[in-house]
Amino acid sequence: MAKKENETRTSIDELNESLSGIEKKVEENKKMIVWVVGAIVAIAVIILGYVYLIQEPNFENAKAEITQADSKLALGQDSIALEAYKAVADSYSNDAANRAGLNAGIILFQQGKYEEAINYINKFDAEGVLVGPASQSLIGDCYVNLEKYDEAVKYFDKAISLAGDNDLYTPLFILKKATVLREQGKFAEEAKALEIIKNKYPNFVTGYRVDVDKLIERANAQAK
Repeated sequence: MAKKENETRTSIDELNESLSGIEKKVEENKKMIVWVVGAIVAIAVIILGYVYLIQEPNFENAKAEITQADSKLALGQDSIALEAYKAVADSYSNDAANRAGLNAGIILFQQGKYEEAINYINKFDAEGVLVGPASQSLIGDCYVNLEKYDEAVKYFDKAISLAGDNDLYTPLFILKKATVLREQGKFAEEAKALEIIKNKYPNFVTGYRVDVDKLIERANAQAK
């Protein structure tokens, strides 16, 4: 057990150094799986900005309610905004309810209420090359925190599929999937996922200094 924990801590140090360009470095010696969950925070901010600035509700009542929720969120009153978003998501079935479900899910995720977050994110219609895949990745992160790794991989696969060949987000989702596979001890599958990053997304590898060859070598060695 002690040996496995030491290997995990070493892995997080290496991964953090490679991915320092993507997000802030996590505390030293934390488990790799914790870092990967943290990667969604930056994407969540992008999602929130996108839906706040672009998407508009269809119906006036829902529009008025979600505008109030947006105002509360902008003022830092997350708990009040959350209840308003949940009310819109539960009461309507339009564009307002669609993004209200996603906004509620993001706040619930940040509060550590992962099961409830999943329920509300699932009210969001996954669409678009950015928001859609990010929403599915967020569900995957919820399942990681719940230690339901098979479900996490399932949703990371959905995110990968929706993202297509996006040079930034697709390899990031693949890396998150690979990290979960490693946590499950599925080293051969981890190596295959990392090979995809190496072969299809060289700009990601070089741009963020990911030592993918070293990660692949380690995964293959442990697979044997």
